[in-house]
Amino acid sequence: MTAQPTPALDPVREETRAKDDPLFSGLPGDIDASFEFFPPKNEKMEESLWNAVQELKPLDPHFVSVTYGAGGSTRERTHKTVERIIAEAGLPAAAHLTCVNASKKETQRIAEKYWEAGVRHIVALRGDMPQEDGTLGPFEPHPEGYNSAEELVHGLKEVADFEISVSAYPEMHPDAQDQQAEIDYLKRKIDAGASRAITQFFFSPNTFFDYLEKTDKAGIDVPIVPGILPITNVAKARLFAGQNGAEFPDWMDDLFEGLDDRPSARKLVAATVAGEMCRRLYAGGIRHYHFYTLNRADLAYSICHLLGMRPKGGQETGQ
Repeated sequence: MTAQPTPALDPVREETRAKDDPLFSGLPGDIDASFEFFPPKNEKMEESLWNAVQELKPLDPHFVSVTYGAGGSTRERTHKTVERIIAEAGLPAAAHLTCVNASKKETQRIAEKYWEAGVRHIVALRGDMPQEDGTLGPFEPHPEGYNSAEELVHGLKEVADFEISVSAYPEMHPDAQDQQAEIDYLKRKIDAGASRAITQFFFSPNTFFDYLEKTDKAGIDVPIVPGILPITNVAKARLFAGQNGAEFPDWMDDLFEGLDDRPSARKLVAATVAGEMCRRLYAGGIRHYHFYTLNRADLAYSICHLLGMRPKGGQETGQ
C-alpha cells in the first residue's frame, strides 16, 4: 500500500460539490505543510527570509527546507540559514545537499556539520552544473564525488541516520530516457534509504494522481509529497518549467495577462489558482503539501488557510 491514497478525481462529484457548496467550506485543516526557502544573498534578503519564516511558523510546518545553490554556490549561506531556523525559530529544518563540485569526503564533512548543528533531515539531490550565462548545464560528476542522488543517499546514511527526502518528477526529468526509467530510478533512491519524495511542481492535479498510480505499481511505498509553486512571475515560472520537464499550460498565460503592473491582483489570482489545485488534490486524499515559497510567505499562508489550516495553539503572526 502507498502511504497516500491514489483515487482518481470524480469530475461529476467535483462539479456537483462546486455548484452546491463553497469550494473551501467545512475543511477541518487536517493537513501538513512544508515550506522551501532559498538562502539570502544579502542583508535585505535575509530580513525578508526571516520575516517569511516567522509568518509561517504559527502554522507548525512539518518541516522547512533550505535550498543549495547550483554548484554549491550558497553552501555557507545554506548552512547558516538552517542553523538559525533551528536555533531561533525552533522549527525542524532540512538542508539541501547535491553532488556538484564536491568530493565524497567534502560532502560527508558537510553532512557531519549539519548533524552537529541539530539537522536531522537532508534533501538529497544530484544537482545541475551552473553555466557562465547563468543557465544550468548537464551534470558532470566530481572525479572524487558522488555520481548520482542514489549514491548520495547511500553516503549520507553512512554518516548518520538522517531522514532523507529525494526529488520526484511527475512529468519526467529532462535527462530521463522515459518515465518508467525515471520511476525505476526513484525506487532505487528509496531503496538506498530515502524516506520521502517531493515532486517537482506541476499544474494539473491529474498529473499527480496519474503519477501516484505508476509509483504504486512500481512498489514505491513512501510518502510522495506534491510540490506546489504559486505563480508570482509567469515568465520565470515558464522558464523553471522548461528546465524541469513540467508542462506550463497555455491557459495560465491568458489568466495572468495584463497583471504585470498589478501585483496585488496578480497575488490574488495566484493564490486562487494554486488553492483550487490543492483543493482538488485534497479531494483525492492528499494531506501533505510542499510549497516552493521563493522566500515569500503570503501566498503559501493564504493557500494553507483556504485548506482549513490555522495557527496552532492560538499563535498569530506579527504581520
